[in-house]
Amino acid sequence: MPHLILASASPRRRELLQQIGVHFDCCPVDICEAVKSDESAQTYVTRLAKEKALAGLAKAQPGAVVLGSDTTVAIDDHILAKPVDEADAVSMLMTLSGRRHQVLTAVALASEGRVEVCCVATDVEFIELDEARCRRYWQTKEPCDKAGAYGIQGLGAVFVKAIHGSYSAVVGLPLMETAALLQRFDIPVWQPE
Repeated sequence: MPHLILASASPRRRELLQQIGVHFDCCPVDICEAVKSDESAQTYVTRLAKEKALAGLAKAQPGAVVLGSDTTVAIDDHILAKPVDEADAVSMLMTLSGRRHQVLTAVALASEGRVEVCCVATDVEFIELDEARCRRYWQTKEPCDKAGAYGIQGLGAVFVKAIHGSYSAVVGLPLMETAALLQRFDIPVWQPE
């Protein structure tokens, strides 16, 4: 059975892989996450997931399979990455207020001579927000490292009026699609300890 490496430091992705019983090691990678001009949200997250998987593969032992993933939020053809400061986070949250947006998560698996990628889009609808509430949320520190400045699995869940699609994809890893990819690379889910 191939050895799986998660090319991420995300505690959420670790927890999600553990949830489906996958054995893996973590080896975070550092890549440039800048959006290229005229790059769609889907192209962006797919490219980053693939780049992370390949960067991890370059550091891995022979025979390893590396999982890279990326999540972004998109609204009105704009990509909302991680906020740089409080003003940026508040601006993002106010843009999402009372509206529907898309969360896109791409997953890439790479092994020697092989890369497969999938991208999952989920529609999320927010309640109406006000600036004071957004600022209070920023003070919790939760939005600091989250695309779109919120975490659906945490305190930001109170902003979500409806979700249409994969909850786990919004958290950071679409489990059904990830399990299917893993099986194609001969990595089983539901492994006993």
